[in-house]
Amino acid sequence: MSEHGAGLTFAHVITDIPIDIVLVTFIASIIYTIKSYLNVSQNLKKLNAFLSQFKKTDLSFRFREIDEWMTANHYVSHAWHEFKNTLVFSESVALKGQNDDLVYTDVSSTVRNVQTVVDPLYFFSDEALIKSKFNHKLIEQFPTFLTGCGPLFTFMNIIVAFGQLNFESAETILSSVAGLMAIMQIAALVSVIAVACSLIYIFIDKMSYSAWCLKPYGRSEELIGNLFDYVSSEKFLFELLKETKIQNNSVSNLVSAMPVEFKAALLSGIAGNVVPYLENVIFGVNQLNKNIKEVAKSSGGDDFF
Repeated sequence: MSEHGAGLTFAHVITDIPIDIVLVTFIASIIYTIKSYLNVSQNLKKLNAFLSQFKKTDLSFRFREIDEWMTANHYVSHAWHEFKNTLVFSESVALKGQNDDLVYTDVSSTVRNVQTVVDPLYFFSDEALIKSKFNHKLIEQFPTFLTGCGPLFTFMNIIVAFGQLNFESAETILSSVAGLMAIMQIAALVSVIAVACSLIYIFIDKMSYSAWCLKPYGRSEELIGNLFDYVSSEKFLFELLKETKIQNNSVSNLVSAMPVEFKAALLSGIAGNVVPYLENVIFGVNQLNKNIKEVAKSSGGDDFF
């Protein structure tokens, strides 16, 4: 008799609508959460695999490659577009050396490769790369919803149980009280199942979020930080001002030395080109005078001179 009652009780539990609602909600929330986290994990692993191909030293030469990939990737395109506007590229000037060979001189003594004036984690935060890719607020509310279903359905069952009490006779009172106790057991079981589902969901959520989201995101954070050095805006502006003053000083020295250099070049040009030409002219005139004298002498016309 007790085994039969236990069987009926178990069947009643399985077919109880409030308990079924709690279990269906629990299973649906687990499926949605795992599906969302797996999607984030796959995209972050693709990002990490791509970024691991680059080094800080060759980033300036391969920047177009990384720019095209990041722009085409819908997962990080928005964050990359905003982050790209903060990048500072190292530039160099080609100057001729003593042997007419090109010598590359850096414009800045501190800016190297590709740097950013804003912390990369401001754009590639967990909010941008993880939580914005699914409805994280809904996931955060799943435990609260499951826990809230317990008291809700418990009190609903209690209301239904008291509504079924019948005090017409002793037999009806006994049967209705027995029914009341059975419903009260189900009502209490609903709360227990709801709280248990909530605790299990929290555990699964924390473990899966740490393994599938935080771990690959930490790797992405490390790769981006290694590729793009962070330089503060104040330091960058100070460096820019310093380099501007150095360049202005060089231009000022060049302008002040220009008259002297021009004079030296002019004198050098005269000495090297005009003086030999004049010497040749004078030599030619002397030779012409000498020839005329010889001709006049030979013809007896010395008095001509």
